[in-house]
Amino acid sequence: MILTKTRTLVANNNNLPEGSGYSVKIDDKEIALFKVTNGKVFAVENRSPHPKGGVLTEGLISGEYVFCPVYDWKISLADGKVQAPDEGQVKTYQVEVEEDNVYIII
Repeated sequence: MILTKTRTLVANNNNLPEGSGYSVKIDDKEIALFKVTNGKVFAVENRSPHPKGGVLTEGLISGEYVFCPVYDWKISLADGKVQAPDEGQVKTYQVEVEEDNVYIII
């Protein structure tokens, strides 16, 4: 079985706020977009991996990391891994920026 990926236009890069989260929904997936200070755009699932964790778009951004707004877990936007001593991972999504358009590939 061959799985095909879907490229979905989700935002205008010029309108994405730098240093804060922006939520988008694709099918049943709640995805958080983050534009960091160097201009890179990341997409991760919009829920901390902690069982009682918060919505990541409400978290603080530092470099290429977001902090869970409830438990302060430090989560890499590049690979979704929670930094030690905590454990866990959020799903990451491929992002493409073409001219002013931001696409998520699922």
